[in-house]
Amino acid sequence: MKGGHAYGLRVWHIFVVLVSLVLMITLLWTWEQNPLAITLHTAQEWYHKPLSGVLVEAPINSTGDSKLTKREEISLNTSKKNETKVQLNYAGAVPVHSVPSYSPEVQYIQGIRSSLGRKVCNYAKGRWVADKRRPLYSGFGCKKWLSPMWSCRMTPRPDFSYEGYRWQPENCDMPEFDRSAFLRKMQDKTIAFVGDSLGRQQFQSLMCMATGGEESPEVEDVGWQYGLVKRRGALRPDGWAYRFPKTNTTILYYWSASLCYLEPLNMNDPLSNVAMHLDRPAAFLQQFINRFHVLILNTGHHWNRGKLTANRWIMYVGGKPNEDKRVAGIVKAKNLTIYSVAKWVDTQLVSHPQLKAFFTTISPRHFVNGDWNSGGSCDNTIPLSAGSEVVQDGSSDLTTEGALRGMKIKMLDITALSQLRDEAHMSRYTIRGTKNDSDCLHWCLPGVPDTWNELLVSQI
Repeated sequence: MKGGHAYGLRVWHIFVVLVSLVLMITLLWTWEQNPLAITLHTAQEWYHKPLSGVLVEAPINSTGDSKLTKREEISLNTSKKNETKVQLNYAGAVPVHSVPSYSPEVQYIQGIRSSLGRKVCNYAKGRWVADKRRPLYSGFGCKKWLSPMWSCRMTPRPDFSYEGYRWQPENCDMPEFDRSAFLRKMQDKTIAFVGDSLGRQQFQSLMCMATGGEESPEVEDVGWQYGLVKRRGALRPDGWAYRFPKTNTTILYYWSASLCYLEPLNMNDPLSNVAMHLDRPAAFLQQFINRFHVLILNTGHHWNRGKLTANRWIMYVGGKPNEDKRVAGIVKAKNLTIYSVAKWVDTQLVSHPQLKAFFTTISPRHFVNGDWNSGGSCDNTIPLSAGSEVVQDGSSDLTTEGALRGMKIKMLDITALSQLRDEAHMSRYTIRGTKNDSDCLHWCLPGVPDTWNELLVSQI
């Protein structure tokens, strides 16, 4: 009897062990299929998730220059299961690329790890991809808002393949621009572009995008509210301001090529020299910043001796003529201004919590074999012939990047992505139509500045 009882116990133990194994395997399989299991990942697993945008801070010296150290980014290999192939067949100029597909849960915050540890959207890195839905408006139809000199459809230019591309940022998809949704989002708000002619191009681009390139007679000219009038003897007004009455959205541009405070030394003399206060922001900014909800600044291409001489600008620092030889150089003077204006705007964000400020990095030039006044040209018409992708970490505009470090002002980094678009300039097809007069600085519209505004709208 004892032997039989012992045998029965052994059988029972084996049965219990087998049942336990089956239950454990079932639980493990269910756990792997459970979407809630992600909430209980270990700290070590979270640590090994990819993290982008972690940059090494750079010191800034006393003259305002940033000495950038080597950048480091934590980026571990990830699975390629979510990658999809996108065929770029526009004009036959671009090869096939592998573009990652990301879920809507990706956090749209540049340079900061999301709360779930996923990759973040990096608007400055990515690639140009062909898109048959482009352009966003007609160069023929947007006559009211678009200067004829920048409407390449109105020039003898025969090719328009440059219109057919959109920017695909790293780790996310920018939402398609919808003008009705944009105006609703900007209801009762004012968007202000302050800067040089590249800022003016971005302003005109946004006006065309917001109106769909249509006449839109209901849009009101409210430039007088900001003193934006054509002065006697001037070629054009100091700027423009337009209001969309249905949403009370205002979009304006003010010409301030240097962003400096400019003060005629003799108010009674129209040919007087002008004090160019490198350490003070433009009077327009000081007067109207309390009205703005979105501010976009830019400068760069007017910082040369020819422009300063033609405008009779005399550098001032601390309220008196500059005597510091270290600042007298054009590059140092420009850097001082960018740092000074950015610092001033950043301090204003505290007392104006409704304001979101952006600083657009410098737009690249593509003159070859000379400059604008010495036979330089940009005759390439093949889109993306030098590549379609930006892979570098950090901006190509080191001055603006250094100036904004630690500030609440966002950098609208358009330099590297625009560098790939040498075929999209006005080129020799200017309104004067002479082959010896190429514009390799300004862009055709519709064109690259539309992408700048898509980046802007995505980050507002």
